[in-house]
Amino acid sequence: MDKILGIDVGATGIKGNLVDLKKGITLLDRKKIKTPTHSTPESIAGIIKELIQHFDWKGKPIGIGFPAIVKNGKTLSASNIDDSWLHFEAEQYLKKSLKCPLVLVNDADAAGIAEVKFGMGKNVAGTSILLTLGTGIGSALFYNGVLVPNTEMGHLKWKDKVLEKYTSNKFREINRLSWKAWAKELNKAIDHIDFIFSPDMIILGGGISKHFVKYEQYLTKSNCPIVPAAMKNDAGIIGAAMAYHTYRNE
Repeated sequence: MDKILGIDVGATGIKGNLVDLKKGITLLDRKKIKTPTHSTPESIAGIIKELIQHFDWKGKPIGIGFPAIVKNGKTLSASNIDDSWLHFEAEQYLKKSLKCPLVLVNDADAAGIAEVKFGMGKNVAGTSILLTLGTGIGSALFYNGVLVPNTEMGHLKWKDKVLEKYTSNKFREINRLSWKAWAKELNKAIDHIDFIFSPDMIILGGGISKHFVKYEQYLTKSNCPIVPAAMKNDAGIIGAAMAYHTYRNE
């Protein structure tokens, strides 16, 4: 199969598009639907059904990137979504509800899969890390292009909370921080990650990556290149579709 529907479930919006797996591009206009306030399994499944209908993809394979630790199809965390996803057999539930074959992966891992295959992480030897800066902070860790799943670097202990509570794009917006003030804190966090993992490249993803020139000059602490993601907001969709192709288990 050379095309698959990719779904990217986020805290504020659920996005989908058909993906050309060989070229790593989306094929149609992206469809985005607002994430329900009560983002329960039933409500999320309802939105994904709308996307399936929109793309006329009933019964066909889909890949879903999801904001949680995903292990053997089970969601072991609930990052910026309803707590009912905690320790939930999510993949099994969605297969039954949506009536189609699918693979569920962590959303940042999905974005990383796309970025390593088609974006800035392509052919990077050694360790590469993608950080997605959005409502929270997701992460994807690769060694020689091979994914180490579910790293959740945004939940590293930071001050009195966790890293994403001080360095996410949401934190910047809520506190109306200048690019300089926000990037200085992000710079400290990157220095911490750099010390722990000694990466060969750090890639900054999420929608904020398109504004990289506004804060690039303040990111000075890493011992490796820091670059903006090439795949931008389509990374999660493309990577989710790629994950189905790679990890399908039906």
